[in-house]
Amino acid sequence: METKSAIMANSVEKLKNSNIRITPQRYAVLEYLIQSESHPTADEIYQSLSGNFPNMSVATVYNNLKLFTKIGFVQEMTYGDASSRFDFSCTQHYHAVCENCGKVTDFHYPELDELEKGVQDLVGFKIVRHRLEVYGLCPECQKAKEQ
Repeated sequence: METKSAIMANSVEKLKNSNIRITPQRYAVLEYLIQSESHPTADEIYQSLSGNFPNMSVATVYNNLKLFTKIGFVQEMTYGDASSRFDFSCTQHYHAVCENCGKVTDFHYPELDELEKGVQDLVGFKIVRHRLEVYGLCPECQKAKEQ
């Protein structure tokens, strides 16, 4: 498994190869996403980075997130009416979403890779990706509900 610094270096190289300028703000947003394990919103990223970039706007963060989504670095996750969350995705994985607090936890379930192949064989589609989300209450919200 690649280290986060190797993922960052590889991502920057891909941006350069696509003739995308590596501005300090763009680098910071990308680095934040790679380091983050919380599936942040654009506003959360902005709040975290604004101290280091006082002239940066939420629109700058959002535009960079849209660029990263377009080139396949980032997955935009929309759940109901809440703000979109963003996930730097270098491997296929799935999400468990807490319906109470909105926490999103990654998980991998290898049998779903086999399911994808089975569906491809069954319907003849060339499957390029799939998405799975499960919903419930995270351990913290379960504890709070019990008290």
